[in-house]
Amino acid sequence: MRTRHKARELAIQTLYALDFNNIMTKEHIPQHFSGITDTEYAELEQEVKLYAHYLVQGTIENLDQIDGLISQFSLNRPLDRIDIVDRNVLRISVFCLLYGDIHPHIIIDEAVKLSQDFSTEVNYKFINGMLDTMQKQLFPLKG
Repeated sequence: MRTRHKARELAIQTLYALDFNNIMTKEHIPQHFSGITDTEYAELEQEVKLYAHYLVQGTIENLDQIDGLISQFSLNRPLDRIDIVDRNVLRISVFCLLYGDIHPHIIIDEAVKLSQDFSTEVNYKFINGMLDTMQKQLFPLKG
């Protein structure tokens, strides 16, 4: 669904800005999304806005648990050494695996697409492998 993909893009951009500025707290969740103008925001479908806010808020509210899982499954790359874009793609994806109602394969496919769109050409492989391993070990019945 194009609407959800757009929402994920906005959520990634917003989390990136918060992470870059080291303000990943509930108090700093913006009402507006990073990377778009006021006019572009006004033109967004309500469903896009709602889902993007849900992703940003849910990810930040569960950040300790999410980062703990990422650290647990990223044995060779500490959390602070994961590229900032990829770190936030992983965060949203783990949030969706934990609390979402979307099939894990869709979550992983979307994470790969987002990484390909916003990160380097090779980092999507890291994200795909990590999320696939996490899904198989933590949520085998969802797969």
